[in-house]
Amino acid sequence: MSGEMRLLPWSGPDGQRCYLSSDERGGYMSRLADEMEEVQVRTGEELLRHTAELLDGPAEATAGELRFCVHRLCEALRDALRIAESRGGRVT
Repeated sequence: MSGEMRLLPWSGPDGQRCYLSSDERGGYMSRLADEMEEVQVRTGEELLRHTAELLDGPAEATAGELRFCVHRLCEALRDALRIAESRGGRVT
């Protein structure tokens, strides 16, 4: 085992980082993490489209709608940064 640790795309119960220690690329946990990353990226893309539609729409967005979008976009950005960090750590 090479000792590589993969940062997983989810947090532990107390918000701590979770890592996978395995040389087995394509193993169950590795595939699960890959699938979760794909879902997180697609969700971020959908949020961007929704927010753009809300901002460009004919009606003025309410403060509540904007607040909701900002919170979700922050979550999506946090996910994207974690994915980038994880993938950057695996580039050889």
